[in-house]
Amino acid sequence: MSTNSPKHALLAQFALVAKTLSHPDRLEILEHLAQGERSVEALARRVGLPMANASHHLQQLRRAGLVRTRREGKFIFYAIADDSVLALMSALRRVAESGLAEVDRILGAWFADRDSLEPVSREELMARMREGGVTVLDVRPEDEYAAGHVPGALNVPIEALESRLADLDPHHEIVAYCRGPYCVFSFEAVAALRARGFQVRRLEDGLPEWKAAGLPVEADTGN
Repeated sequence: MSTNSPKHALLAQFALVAKTLSHPDRLEILEHLAQGERSVEALARRVGLPMANASHHLQQLRRAGLVRTRREGKFIFYAIADDSVLALMSALRRVAESGLAEVDRILGAWFADRDSLEPVSREELMARMREGGVTVLDVRPEDEYAAGHVPGALNVPIEALESRLADLDPHHEIVAYCRGPYCVFSFEAVAALRARGFQVRRLEDGLPEWKAAGLPVEADTGN
């Protein structure tokens, strides 16, 4: 195939997107942006990167069309370009899960040991919410909850869980969720609550996947 052909030119652009996704810090940045828009400063703090590194990664993501920006005064805010980016990240995860032995090893060594129960599907949670009798627990930080959450979810950030046990009804099943299928917060919440006698399971993934599936999302516009 000629390197001057339109097809080759398109494949080169597709390769640019794939190359941009090849850095784990950029994937983590996208996971955070999937919760809501952030400034460079806020992202750098959340991901634990120097400002210069975070800014460099964001510029790479922007050039690949994976994020968009808006300016507010002297600050620039970044957000996921659209829901197709979430679908791309989910596809990347599924391919890695099905094809890489190291992924199986990590899942078995860390995640399976902490929660061997089948997670709750989105469809099952929707049905349980309609019936009542279930507490949906969002264990993400408050700012991520405010940007968007499952309707009716109770926000108890993982670091506040111990002090907020009285807010949870022991007679209701609890379904906990956080940023995505491998967000450690939900695994930690499930383990801690089960140790205290609560009936609790995890949602199969997180708020970004819930939103991408077209399911309802509430936002706290007051924050």
